[in-house]
Order: sequence, then structure tokens, then C-alpha cells
Amino acid sequence: MPELIPLPVLFGNPERVMPRISPDGSQLAWIAPHEGVLNVWLAPISADRGVDWAAARVVTDDTDRGIRRLAWAHDGRHLLYVQDVGGDENWRLYDVDLPTMQRRDLTPFDGVQARLVATHKDFPDQILVGLNKDNPKLHDVYRLDLITGALTKQLDNPGFLHMVADPHLVIRAALRPRPDGSMLLVVRDSADAADWREMLEIPAEDSMATTPVSFSADGLSLLLISSVGHQAGALVRMDLTTGATEVLADDPEADVRAVRVDPDTREPQIVTFLRDRSRYRVLDPSVADHVQAIRALNPGDPAFLHGDDADRLWLAAFTNDTGSVSYYTYDTSTGTGSFLFEARPELSRYELAAMEPFEFTARDGLTIHGYLSFPLGQDRSGLPTVLAVHGGPWSRDTWGFDPRAQWLANRGYLCIQVNFRGSAGYGKAFLNAGDREWGNKMQDDLSDAVAHAVSQGWSDPARVAIMGGSYGGYATLAGAAFTPDLFCCGVDIVGPSNLITLIESVPPYWAPMLAQFHTRVGDPAKDRDFLWSRSPLSAADRIRIPLLIAQGANDPRVKQAESEQIVAALEQHGISCDYMLFPDEGHGFAKPENRLKFYTAADTFLSRHLGGRANGG
Repeated sequence: MPELIPLPVLFGNPERVMPRISPDGSQLAWIAPHEGVLNVWLAPISADRGVDWAAARVVTDDTDRGIRRLAWAHDGRHLLYVQDVGGDENWRLYDVDLPTMQRRDLTPFDGVQARLVATHKDFPDQILVGLNKDNPKLHDVYRLDLITGALTKQLDNPGFLHMVADPHLVIRAALRPRPDGSMLLVVRDSADAADWREMLEIPAEDSMATTPVSFSADGLSLLLISSVGHQAGALVRMDLTTGATEVLADDPEADVRAVRVDPDTREPQIVTFLRDRSRYRVLDPSVADHVQAIRALNPGDPAFLHGDDADRLWLAAFTNDTGSVSYYTYDTSTGTGSFLFEARPELSRYELAAMEPFEFTARDGLTIHGYLSFPLGQDRSGLPTVLAVHGGPWSRDTWGFDPRAQWLANRGYLCIQVNFRGSAGYGKAFLNAGDREWGNKMQDDLSDAVAHAVSQGWSDPARVAIMGGSYGGYATLAGAAFTPDLFCCGVDIVGPSNLITLIESVPPYWAPMLAQFHTRVGDPAKDRDFLWSRSPLSAADRIRIPLLIAQGANDPRVKQAESEQIVAALEQHGISCDYMLFPDEGHGFAKPENRLKFYTAADTFLSRHLGGRANGG
């Protein structure tokens, strides 16, 4: 058996993460712990000497939840980051002025969520920010002057879900949701144009695989990822005068996952598709050699990130299944790459499990894909098993380093991750197959994955657990309630127990997305009995397996009541469960001490019911 990996190595703070190169290419910013809390750091960087780590300094002063996202303003002077309070997701936008080290709260409004909408190097001291200050349901767009801190409203949001700025920092494209779950792509010709023109009708079946990406340099065309007329989300260019579209890249089995756009010409350069692993299509011949050279740096799958404003320095983030994310710089002028750092270098001391793609046929004939992580040093037969269900549900599991999968495999469990119907990335037919199937066919796919693992001899049918967060937490409760004989225990993290109360209590700024919920899950005004029948709370009396339930008290998406009502129902029926409430967390656990407290409890819980190793034992 391999050495037990300590929980802090997997779930504690990373050593370094999220590098960002300054607009002039002279400085590198990243996120790393300072006195145990994630903060922003800065160091000089040069083409010949690399990063001067000895000169690194911390430039923010967060002492609570830690900073998890940062960006450079194009003036090269201000670093931008967001932070909420206790996980409430009412993000505020902050900056630090590097010459003076002055730090500002740029959006000092209680109960308001800030979103960074757009930046552009031609407007180095201005950014666009979305704020739901005047209407909690909608984010209006403001122009923020980084010199004075002044906010000037640029657009009253008339009900748009997604907005895109042109190279002049003018919002000129948006998605307008409609009550039936469909959407309209609308555009306007200038900031002064009063009318928005309808350019594309997006049926409900295409609404989750269609989104605008960016304007051309001249503002006359728009790049879209669109499944309208396609089996999967393709990269297309739309002429905004005629509405004509040109397909630039498509894959019959996978949606476009990412597009790298030239920062000057605004032409697409690299398109990424994700099947079992990432696949790349180079559209710009001038970067073909760069892509080849970058891919030779590391055996993992790279994400091609922007670097300096001259586009001379690129960043590449490599994901691997048996190691943490590794970051490199690449100099396009010399064609050479340099290693920056690993997010979790301590992992290299331990033997990690491979993440193996697999597929099986569901009971109705649909092909389902997923990943297996087998414990090392054991026969692949009769294993205690954990079915780890992803959140969303309109998301997916991907190949690469997954701390939860490594934790489970290291403890002696087979970890099964399933991209059940309704998961994103496999084209619209697969995603739409999950419509109104919460607790039914989506759950059947999970059950069928367990049956497949048992039929292959991998899993011991008497020792199968289910766990997950958000939708994965719902699936855990649904598995316990609707298939009470399939699992021996379950771990639910911020999972909804009642679909009616879930949908009726979503944050106000989710209002433009409610039509999607009504189409894909159900409408409490019309489908109350249906939603109740698909709610684990309705069958709480059927639950008889041990459950560990964890909840953040400030979760704006899945409210505390979602966990407490199922706990109360279980107690009413004489069923015991372990309940952990984190008063300073929201939708998941941002603070490392809370993550470690939870995973220590889950480690012990699974060991008790599955027989694996735990906590150094």
C-alpha cells in the first residue's frame, strides 16, 4: 500500500497558484499563503533571469477567507481582486495601487454583488463592472475610473443574462432570456444606439451551449460558441450586418471548451475541445509552432493563457492526473518555455493514482462516460467504492489532478466519477437528455455506473458509498432515499433536499436564469407535485443508511434550510446522521481549516462504513 497522504497536502492551501504577468511583462503576480491565508504576491520577472523569487513580496492583507481570483489592470499599476464575507457571494471588487500600496474597496455597497465585466489595453485605467445595486435581480454595467475610483453607469440592464463589450469597452452584445427557456442574441451598433437588434434566436435546447465570446477588432463581427444547427457547441463567426455565420471549428461529440483569441487582431488562434482529455485545433498558422513547443514542455494537458500586453510572454497551465497543476511561461520571440512552479509540489513525495477514462451503456442505451481512480497496490476486485458525483449539474468531471479522487484512492477506495446525462460538454442532445430528469434518469445513470463496476468485478456491492457537493449532494440524498439498498452510506455537501424550496429561494440575481431552471428541472408554480416527487425530502422515511451532511450557513444558492429540513425529517423518523454546520462558509468551504475539519470527519466516516484507511491509520 502506498504511503498515506496527509489531508493538508491534498486539501490545505496550495503553495502557489494563478500566476499573472503584468501588462509590460516585468512582474509576476500570483496567489500564495501569507500567515496561513491566501494573498497576492509579486516578484520581478525577466526573459533572461526568470522570476526573482528572492524579491517576492506580499501586496494584499487578507486575514480571513483568502483571495482566490486576481487580475491586472492594463495600466500595470493596479492589481484587482474580489472578496465576499463568509461565503455570501456578494463579491466586492478591490484593488491595490502598487507604487503606493494603497488598497481600496472599489464597490463599497452592502448586499451588492460586483462582477468584473471587461478590460482592454487601449483603456488602461478604466474597467467595466457589473453591479446589482439598483435592482438586486440585474447587474447594470458601470465604467470604473481607476485613477479616481468614480463609477459611471453605462448600461441599465433590461434583463440580459450575459453581456459582451467591444474593443472600445462598450457593451454591444447580450443574451436575452425568454420565459420558455429560449434566448435571443441581441446586438447594438454603438453606445448611443437605443435599439438592440435581434441577431439569433436560440431555442431552449441550445441555450446552454450558445454564448458570445468576443467582438472582432473592427466590431463588425462576433465570435460565438453555438450549438444552433450543430450537434455540439461550435466556434462560429457572425457577420453583424447580415447575420451570416461561418463555422470556424467544431467537433461532433464535444462542445468548444476554450478559445484563445489574439489580443490585437481579435482573431481566434487555438480552440480546445474536451472529450476524455483535451484536444486542440490551431486556427492561426502563426502560432502552430508555439503550440507544439508548449505541448512538449509537459505531458499534461495545457491551458493557453494570456500573458503581457505585447503577447510576447504566454502562460501555460498543465493539468495532470498524477500531479498538481504546473505553470510555465513561454517566450514567443525565442520559442522557449520556462517552468514557473507547481501548485502543490509536496504531492511529488507521494504515489498518486491514475485517472482512467471509462464508458458504459445506461439501461436505456445511452453511452455514459466517466473516470475511474483505482487504489494502488491492491487487486482490482471486490473493492470498497465511492461514487463521487459532480455538482452543477450542467458541468462535468474532467481528466486531471482531483484532490478528492486522490484522497479516496489513497484510502483504499475505487473512486468512480460519472458524467451522467445532463452533464455539459458532450453536445446538446446529451445535456438535454437530463431535462426534468433530476432524481430519475440522471440518478439511474449513477446507479448504472455502480452496476457496471460490480459486473466488472471491481466493486464490492455491499460496500459502495455515494458523495458529492451541490447537485452531487442532491444526488447523494436522492440515492439514499430512492435507491435505499444500493449504497451503504453517503456524504452530502451543501445538497438541496427539496427542489421546490431550492428553486423558490435562489439568489435574486439568478432571476434571468430561472427560465432555465423551470425548463430543465421544473416550475414550482406548475409542477409542484412533480418537483416534490423528485425531492429526497419526500422520501426521507425510506432512508436507512448513515449520512454525513455538511452545510455552509451563508450559502446563497443552497440555503441552510435545505440541509436542516432533511436532518429534521431523519430525526423524526428515528434515523441518525452526522450534521456539520459551518457558520463562516457558503457554497463550499473556502477556508482551509474548515476544509480540513470536514475532510477529517469524512475520512473517519468512510473508514467506519467502508473499511478504508483514515487519518494516518
